[in-house]
Amino acid sequence: QVQLVESGGGLEQAGGSLRLSCAASGSIFSIVAMGWSRQAPGKQRELVATVTNTGITNYAGSVKGRFTISRDNSKNTVYLQMNSLKPEDTAVYYCNLAQIYLGVRTSYWGQGTQVTVSS
Repeated sequence: QVQLVESGGGLEQAGGSLRLSCAASGSIFSIVAMGWSRQAPGKQRELVATVTNTGITNYAGSVKGRFTISRDNSKNTVYLQMNSLKPEDTAVYYCNLAQIYLGVRTSYWGQGTQVTVSS
């Protein structure tokens, strides 16, 4: 089993910055990608950003240019630097890890961390 522990959420004013962290532990074998998704009240969960094991990143259009995802492979930790925050960024942010073990791809999710951006 894999455990994901997120931290760094909180309350920030519009235009401000927050940095989320997600540390993975447990039965980690071959990570394919790590990333962040978010879910605002009354909305579906949406992908925010991902980074592959080779460092390829992908962002949702709504955060491109404002958010930066990075990864420390030695610590099995992924970060999300969020700048120029907007009230519409308010959501619960979930960390995700995808790995392959014995040919089977499995995804894991963290418990989520609340990000609230005030106008």
